[in-house]
Amino acid sequence: MSAAEIPQKAPYVVDVEPGKYAFCTCGRSGGQPYCDGSHRGTGMGPEIVEIAEARKVAWCGCKQSGQGAFCDGSHKDL
Repeated sequence: MSAAEIPQKAPYVVDVEPGKYAFCTCGRSGGQPYCDGSHRGTGMGPEIVEIAEARKVAWCGCKQSGQGAFCDGSHKDL
């Protein structure tokens, strides 16, 4: 399995509507923070996240968060 790339050292703060989202875990997607299939051949895949109500989400931008798709501040240590 390949290591995740770091697309940015800050979260992607996005207003989201209820629904399922495919969060990019490899860092290669051109549509960050969401998966566009660029992980093919890496042994990685998206994290499917279900959002129950409209809200602002801080998606992890560095792909190093201990909270999966959600920013936990890990980018501060990079």
